[in-house]
Amino acid sequence: MRYSLVVLGLAGAATAVPAQAPSLAMLDRLEKGSWQLRERGKDAVVQTMCLGDARRMIQVYHPGATCSRYVIEDTPSSVTVHYTCPGAGHGRTTIRSETNRLVQIDTQGIAEGRPFSQAIEARRTGGC
Repeated sequence: MRYSLVVLGLAGAATAVPAQAPSLAMLDRLEKGSWQLRERGKDAVVQTMCLGDARRMIQVYHPGATCSRYVIEDTPSSVTVHYTCPGAGHGRTTIRSETNRLVQIDTQGIAEGRPFSQAIEARRTGGC
C-alpha cells in the first residue's frame, strides 16, 4: 500500500507541471524589413513581403488565412510547423536560418484543392 501511495504521488506531481508552448525564437531573430522569396535555383522572385513578424513565412501558400498550427521542431537554427486552414488547405513548412537576413524555406501541402511543394530562399533586401 505504501508503494502505491508513492507511485500515485509521483503521478500527481508529473501532471502538475504546466506545458510550455514552443517559442519559435529563431523567427524572432530575423531582421524586419523587405524580404524577397525566390524558388531555389531560379532567378524569378516568387513573392516580396514586408516582414514585421517572420511567422508569416510559415504560411507562404495561405497568407492571411486563419490556421491552427502544430510545432514539430523548434531549435535555435530551424523550425518545422504543420498548419491546417479550415476550408483552405494545410501545409508543413521548415524554415532554416543561415543568418538573420537569409533563410531556407521548404514548404508543401494543399492550397485551393491543389498540392504544392516548393524550396524557397528568402533574403532580406532592405527596409519597407
